[in-house]
Amino acid sequence: MRGGTCSLGYAAIRLAKAMGCRVIATTHKESKLPLLKEADRAVLDTGRLAGSFSGVTKALELVGPGTLRDTLRCVKKNGIVCCTGILGGVYTLNDFDPIKEIPGGVYLTGFFSNYPDQRTMKDIFSFIGSHQMQPDIGALYRFDNISEALSDMDHHKVDGKIVVTV
Repeated sequence: MRGGTCSLGYAAIRLAKAMGCRVIATTHKESKLPLLKEADRAVLDTGRLAGSFSGVTKALELVGPGTLRDTLRCVKKNGIVCCTGILGGVYTLNDFDPIKEIPGGVYLTGFFSNYPDQRTMKDIFSFIGSHQMQPDIGALYRFDNISEALSDMDHHKVDGKIVVTV
């Protein structure tokens, strides 16, 4: 899991562990390594991870296109990389040649979750409930303080989900 210390990363670690997966999670800040305590292995992401692991069958790319090429080289043959994040601030892959840059036998997919249907949401909440999963709430703000919540989010001051109560 590349980008494990974002709120989606925390949730994905828990979901993967609930499904019985061994999880390797990364963060780009050494100070955030302890936040990956639920992963089996926490790794400092220097931007180059290829060759650091063996036996990786699936990768969730949350940093985005800026590290995707490297992530593709981290999984073994028949491995799957799902790119679904843009934490790194790079939004497109310029000059990407899939024939040359996707290793043979590695599969690349993406996930866009903006329009889930009712059945999908029911399945997700059923899974979360059956595994008694709880979100990592980093901070609670009253609606009156929404500007502070947004500022803290923009400046990465909160680890975990930011919740605004109405």
